[in-house]
Amino acid sequence: MAALILVAGGAGYIGSHTALALREAGFRTLCLDNFCAGHRQALLGGDCVEVDLMQPEPLAAVFKAHRIDAVVHFAAHCYVGESVQDPGRYYRNNVGGTLNLLQAMQRAGVSRIVFSSTCATYGQPDKVPIVETCAQLPINPYGNTKLVCEYMLRDFAVAHGLASVALRYFNAAGADPSGRLGEDHRPETHLIPLALAAAAGRRDPLKVFGNDYPTPDGTCIRDYIHVTDLATAHVLALQSLLAGASGFRALNLGNAAGTSVAEVVRVCGKVTGREVPHTIAARRPGDPPVLVGSTERIERELGWRPRYSDIETIVRTAWAWHQRHPDGYAN
Repeated sequence: MAALILVAGGAGYIGSHTALALREAGFRTLCLDNFCAGHRQALLGGDCVEVDLMQPEPLAAVFKAHRIDAVVHFAAHCYVGESVQDPGRYYRNNVGGTLNLLQAMQRAGVSRIVFSSTCATYGQPDKVPIVETCAQLPINPYGNTKLVCEYMLRDFAVAHGLASVALRYFNAAGADPSGRLGEDHRPETHLIPLALAAAAGRRDPLKVFGNDYPTPDGTCIRDYIHVTDLATAHVLALQSLLAGASGFRALNLGNAAGTSVAEVVRVCGKVTGREVPHTIAARRPGDPPVLVGSTERIERELGWRPRYSDIETIVRTAWAWHQRHPDGYAN
C-alpha cells in the first residue's frame, strides 16, 4: 500500500498544492488543519481531520487512528508585520505547535518530516545569492520562530533519530497551472495577487514600498518561485527521507534569480492588459534591497529543477486562477 503522508496545514496555499502533488506522485494524504487560514475547498475532496496543533490529545489521537509514514509540516502563522506586533502568538503557535507535532510523532514512532521553513531565518544577508551556510540572524519574530523550529529538528535528530528536511522558501507565487488551486490569503500581503487585484479594480492602488534602493530601478529585488515547483521539491525531499536519508538537512528553495517590484508590476500589467495603479510609499523597516537564494544544493542533492521559472509564466497562472475566482475560494 502507498505511504500515508500527514500534511499539517494541508488546506493552506502551499499545503494544498503540495498535498495535490503528493497524491499525483502516488502517495496517500491525510490533511490536518484547524481552518483558521486554510480553505476546505482547497482540499479537493482529499481526506482531512480538523485538529489544532495546540491540542496535544486530539493530535495524538490522529496518530493512533492512522498508520502515518511521514509528515509534511506547513501549519504556522506567517505574517511578518503581525509577528512584530504580537510575538507571543507566533511563539505559541509556530514553536509550540511544532513541538507538539514532533512529540506526537516520536510517541507514534513516525521518524520522517519535511518542514516548511523560510529565507526569513537569514535576516539581512551579507552576500547574495544566499547559500545555506550563511549566518541565520532573523530580524523579526516570524523568522525567529522558524529558526527555533530548525533547532528543534536538529535536536530531535540527535536524541530520537528523527530524519528531517527544512526547506527555506523564498517568495512563493502563482497557482496550479490546471486551475484547480490558487492563492487566497485573508488578509492578502503578497505582491502578485495584490497587483492583480489592483489591475482588476478590486482593491485600492498597490503600494510600492520604496523606489530609492541601490538596485537598477530603485525597487526591492526578490526571488519568486512557482508554488507548483515548490510543491515538487517537497515530494522530492520526502522521497529522499523514505529512501533512507537521515539527520537534519536545510535546503534553499527559490529560483536563484531576482525580479524587482517594478518589474513584477510591469508584468502584471502586461498579463492583464490593464495598468496596475500604484503609489510609492516609504520603505518598510528591515526590507533588504536584494534577497535571492542559491539553489545549487537542492539541485545537487534532490535533482530538483524549476519548471515555471520566468516571472511572466508565474503571473499568468495566478491571473488565470483569479479570473475564475475573483473572490477566492468563497467564489
